[in-house]
Amino acid sequence: MIIINDPKQIFLALIIAAVALEVVADVFLKKWSIEGKDALLLLGLAVYFVGTIFWALSLRHEFLSRAVTVFTVLNFIAVVLAGVLIFHEQLSTLNKAGIALGIISVIMMEM
Repeated sequence: MIIINDPKQIFLALIIAAVALEVVADVFLKKWSIEGKDALLLLGLAVYFVGTIFWALSLRHEFLSRAVTVFTVLNFIAVVLAGVLIFHEQLSTLNKAGIALGIISVIMMEM
């Protein structure tokens, strides 16, 4: 078992968990929109709920303004990757540049 005591590491672990759960929920909801299976809708909403708990817990370890920025950019990057890898969505050069800037912004926020 790994014990993390550093508030910054706790924050990052919680944010990563929240983002991962949100991406999973987004995938379930996209599949629901395609397939129309109500179970996918309910599953997606349930996963969103659990992800929101991790998000709320992360706020104990970081300022809201910083937490929102890191969460939003990481979520954006992860959802775009899920769209490309799972649903075979296409990215333009401008989209790719935006993702690169998002990655740079998270790195700068963590410095």
